[in-house]
Amino acid sequence: MKRFAMAASLVMLASNCAYAQTTEQLVKGATDTSNVLNYGMGYNLQRFSTLNQINKDTVKNLVPVWNYSFNDDRSEESQPLVYQGVIYVTSHNATMAVDAKTGKQIWKSKVEYPAETPRIVCCGIINRGAALYDGKVFRTTLDANVIALDAKDGKELWRQKAADIKEGYSMTVAPLVADGVVITGISGAEFGTRGFIDGWDPATGKHLWRTHSIPSPDEPGGDTWKGDTWKLGGGSTWITGSYDPELNTVYWGIGNPGPFNSAVRPGDNLYTCSVLAMDPKTGKIKWHYQFSPNNPFDYDSVAEMVLADMNVEGKPTKVLMDANRNGFFYVLDRTNGKLLAANPYVKVNWATGIDMKTGRPIETDVSKDAREGKKVTVYPSILGGKNWEPMSFNPQTGLAYANTLAFGGKYKAEPVTFKQGEWYLGMDLTDPWEFGDGARGHLKAIDPMTGKAKWEAPADIPRFSGVLSTAGGVVFTGALTGEFEAFDADTGKKLWQFQTGSGIEGQPVTWQQDGVQYIAVTSGYGGVYSLFSGDERLAKVPPGGSLWVFAVKR
Repeated sequence: MKRFAMAASLVMLASNCAYAQTTEQLVKGATDTSNVLNYGMGYNLQRFSTLNQINKDTVKNLVPVWNYSFNDDRSEESQPLVYQGVIYVTSHNATMAVDAKTGKQIWKSKVEYPAETPRIVCCGIINRGAALYDGKVFRTTLDANVIALDAKDGKELWRQKAADIKEGYSMTVAPLVADGVVITGISGAEFGTRGFIDGWDPATGKHLWRTHSIPSPDEPGGDTWKGDTWKLGGGSTWITGSYDPELNTVYWGIGNPGPFNSAVRPGDNLYTCSVLAMDPKTGKIKWHYQFSPNNPFDYDSVAEMVLADMNVEGKPTKVLMDANRNGFFYVLDRTNGKLLAANPYVKVNWATGIDMKTGRPIETDVSKDAREGKKVTVYPSILGGKNWEPMSFNPQTGLAYANTLAFGGKYKAEPVTFKQGEWYLGMDLTDPWEFGDGARGHLKAIDPMTGKAKWEAPADIPRFSGVLSTAGGVVFTGALTGEFEAFDADTGKKLWQFQTGSGIEGQPVTWQQDGVQYIAVTSGYGGVYSLFSGDERLAKVPPGGSLWVFAVKR
């Protein structure tokens, strides 16, 4: 009987270990080719894999292995996670565990929120993914809750309310687990909220700390806001940060100030349009860098802060890279925030460049006129040179692969009055775009230090999908018209595509299981471009969320 009890205990322990995930595994996530453990495929957010079974020669033989329906017709921007043969993926209203080889559902945990919630969501009813740690699946909900689920069966273990949707807050961000803390951001800058980043205890859900992205008058940076403008200052934090375990530092991008009308809020408006370097245990800010002070054009800086080790002027350097929405590609020393490079990667007319000594943009009359209330045509538009869709960095080629935007916007400030739960913009949105003829976007292979593209693949309708690059010399991304695409990493030549049936706004990932390399991506149309562009060419793209998995036909 003792031997039987011991054997049963060992089986149970083995079963539990199969679902548990450790800090060490997360730290090694970028090099773990059997799993996809982190948002961004590693703490560095490089979205690069050393796998090469799928390469320039074999990618033409890529075929779908299975398709899993989300039973949802909203935009699907989630990045799947893969751990020991199980895929964990989210939508706005569910969390799902799926067998990675067969596509069969293991469990599905539904997310319910008040019917009025979508009214306070700016740019799509979405969720961008989960985090795994210690046998739990962590996610956020549209009504601003953070929840932990049991990875074995999807049962809810704890739930914490981060903010009140009545005040304009919502959550779409994938959590980050760093140094044993679950870290989450918030959405809502378009509704006159005050942004923040939270730290939570993964075991209990206890709230550990909150760092506001808009400082109060008695905090460092509080003097960059006049009067009570800080209370409505925006600064959303809705994209997952990166993490350097060696420096024990989290890097989190901060969104636009509120309202867009910058005359309402004189000053630099810290920490909007910035990156914060933070201690994950306490949320304490170590340093910051502001990309666009007192910005009127919605040039938020929430998008991915990619970490890499590069030679800069012949010296090995720990860098942070950001293809900023303001049209400049930045390279910073991530140990101290020192600016190393800042160059345009798309057409820019609001500034002539970045002052390398001060780090501040050298603004043109376009910015001056906009602040004075005149109507201007600005490049990039309020959707940016690159929107939220994450880029990839390939350390073998030294290039960043990003889906960029190639159109401008018409901007005119207008008076604005704050009313809780309603848009707080101060911008005329009746005719906001300057599209022109030709491609509205490009997949570009960008030199981080110069901003120049080695190649670019144009798209009449811009791509809003994440990008994945591999050691096989292939770059994967997706189109709003439904095609999942593969490009030559060296030349930009399209090597393969597959029609998924709905627009792709998801984040592709890859892993290897039982000797087979797989690629997965979510498909499902309905994000920011489809909502606001008025692009009639997308009228026939059907909604419908699903997860596709591909492998080379054998």
